Amino acid sequence: MKIGIVCYPTFGGSGVVATELGKALADNGHQVHFITYSQPARLDFFSENLFYHEVTVSQYPLFDYPPYELALASKLVDVVRFEKLDLLHVHYAIPHASAAFMAKQILATYGIHIPVVTTLHGTDITLVGKDPTYKPVVTFSINQSDGVTAVSQNLKDDTYKHFDIQNEIRVIPNFIDLTRFSLKAKDHFKKAIAPNNERIVIHTSNFRKVKRTQDVIRIFEKILKAVPSKLLMVGDGPERVYSEQLCRTLGINDNVRFLGKQDAVEEILSVSDLFIMPSESESFGLAALEAMACKVPVITSNAGGLPELNVQGVTGFMDEVGDIETMAEHAIYILEDEMRLIKFKNSALDRAKQFDLSLILPLYENYYKEVLDRALVK
Repeated sequence: MKIGIVCYPTFGGSGVVATELGKALADNGHQVHFITYSQPARLDFFSENLFYHEVTVSQYPLFDYPPYELALASKLVDVVRFEKLDLLHVHYAIPHASAAFMAKQILATYGIHIPVVTTLHGTDITLVGKDPTYKPVVTFSINQSDGVTAVSQNLKDDTYKHFDIQNEIRVIPNFIDLTRFSLKAKDHFKKAIAPNNERIVIHTSNFRKVKRTQDVIRIFEKILKAVPSKLLMVGDGPERVYSEQLCRTLGINDNVRFLGKQDAVEEILSVSDLFIMPSESESFGLAALEAMACKVPVITSNAGGLPELNVQGVTGFMDEVGDIETMAEHAIYILEDEMRLIKFKNSALDRAKQFDLSLILPLYENYYKEVLDRALVK
């Protein structure tokens, strides 16, 4: 198949999933064309089956806001026509699904009928999509898609609850590439971070309010009182400065390192003992899955799709959003006993194996074929 993939080319979950999916499809013999405004962060190697098409937006001074959706639709028309794509797969509803619909209508005037699959990732539905400014367009675009997937049952249920969706939504969960995300031998790095064999706690995110990074700091403060530990904060975003200030206020900044955005996050996870994700909302929890694949148990909220990933008392613990006391108690319970920690680590990896890319990739390939077969009948 010749597949066009549209995504945000950033470190966010939707961009990561789209890029890793495209790379896996290319490895499996499909020709994959990424169409976005810059090269995706994880599109970091060469393959004869991978192509990248940059969307450029006019800087005409009349526009207060660059019309990216129009530029994307035009680029989609161009790539579909001249690369003879079989299918478009757009990740994150806004504005990719509506741009794909526009491109589809234009292509029809050329006698080209291109099926569109839209994958919903979370905040495109639970946060941005609910905004009255976008809701009618999001609803229309999802209903006009030839196929719709969601990364968790919770997200599927939320979409039906808050939008008038007539289309069937297929749940295809996020996945992990276990050839990349696995325990690495990084003992020298661990010694540098924790010279006295302290436990290493980690959080990775885009540091937005929904991630509740200050909760991470407050939970860690309580852990530190019971178990000698270090905290690694990986990522960047608007909440970073407030989290750094909170560390100073609490007097724990000597035990916390802010590492910024990291490409090789699997190497940092490999030296970690516990992952904390107290998010207000998570459609799936891809960062938690990446941690589990590196044998790191997780403390998470019970929000969104996290109960579909984190097994209570087995791979870690889930607690109510904002309940930092209980989260800290559960974290200490895991960290204070070496044999208990090892058991949680092994269970985390066992659970992650159930989301191995080799198991999820066929679900997408079969869904593409199903959508293409329906398109031929029409």
